[in-house]
Amino acid sequence: MIRLVFYFILLLAVVGGLGWGISQGTGYVLITFDQFRYESTLWVFLGLLFGLWLALFLLRRILKLLVVSGAVINPWSRRNRERRVRKAILAGQRELAEGRWSQALEHLTLAADNDTRPLVHYLGAARAANEIGKPDECDRLLARALNREPESALAVGLTRAQLLIERGDLSSARDSLSDLQREFPKHPQVLSLVHKLYLQLEDWEQLSKLLPELRRQKILSDVKLGDLEHLVWRSLLLQGAKHSANPEVQLTQYWQDMPVRLHSEASIVHAYASALIQIQQPEKALSVLTEALNQHKDSSLIELYGQVQASESMQQLLTAEQWQGDSNDSVLLLTLGRLSARNGLWDKARSYLEDSLRLAHRPETCAELARVMIQLGDQERGNQLFIESLAAQDRSLPVPQ
Repeated sequence: MIRLVFYFILLLAVVGGLGWGISQGTGYVLITFDQFRYESTLWVFLGLLFGLWLALFLLRRILKLLVVSGAVINPWSRRNRERRVRKAILAGQRELAEGRWSQALEHLTLAADNDTRPLVHYLGAARAANEIGKPDECDRLLARALNREPESALAVGLTRAQLLIERGDLSSARDSLSDLQREFPKHPQVLSLVHKLYLQLEDWEQLSKLLPELRRQKILSDVKLGDLEHLVWRSLLLQGAKHSANPEVQLTQYWQDMPVRLHSEASIVHAYASALIQIQQPEKALSVLTEALNQHKDSSLIELYGQVQASESMQQLLTAEQWQGDSNDSVLLLTLGRLSARNGLWDKARSYLEDSLRLAHRPETCAELARVMIQLGDQERGNQLFIESLAAQDRSLPVPQ
């Protein structure tokens, strides 16, 4: 309001000044050039100058208005092109999130071809192409992304590897990730993707080599890393030695290569001893189990201990009896019963197995006791126990409708 009053006062002052000037005299202007001659009063000349300025001002505004309106109307104008690109970006990203792959491919390709920073759009379009089963189109889009933004080789490479895994081309994914790993050996996302691929391939050898770097770079939580570590070394112990010309040497090498702290883990010891049993090394398996059980009692190791067919079965029984103490452990009693039966101590075997059965009615205990009862001449009791063993094993089967 104050500004409006100011402009009004200024206008009155200008008009008043002009009026006063005109009243004082008309003035005279003469312009000559060669044969040209112009004469006028000063005020008329000033009026012509003002009119000329006003005409130029209006012409400029009209031309500017025409340019702006032309940009709005012309579909190929820069303004309209930018508007179409923005619209394609928004639509493509939404469609990609919603799983509308064909529409996302169309819109994101349009956005990528017309945007100055097309990487994200090309990667999204490549994912959409991969989802609708167009691997060639997917590869073409990734190549264009790399061509437009060469500095984004890591992002393009990671996306390519991920999409190859998703389409089941694990061999090509492995080659792609090997290249990335050589160039970016400590990059978290590269390491994460490599470890997932090795898991899918069940390449325990390579995973065992990758574990230290996964730990150093903190790729996984402590719990997940621990679970992965156990899985890798158990799998190597149980499966790796099968493909070796000298499995005993290979198993020993795996045992030495793994972190020493795992030597006291029951699941690792169980896998190592089981592998030794498979390659006909019962004495070494028994030694490994005995050492572990002397440090810490574990039911799975105790049960495996009783299944080892060692040459000194009596010593095996005596060692196991030292672990009994005052505790009542059904698995330990089952193991003692098995070892007693193996040594021909039928009455002792019967006592151990009956005590175990009272604590836990397990099918394997029923079967072991059945064999002992038959050996002792009680065929009827033995047959009854065999039936109980089979019934216990079949409890997990669905009931016929």
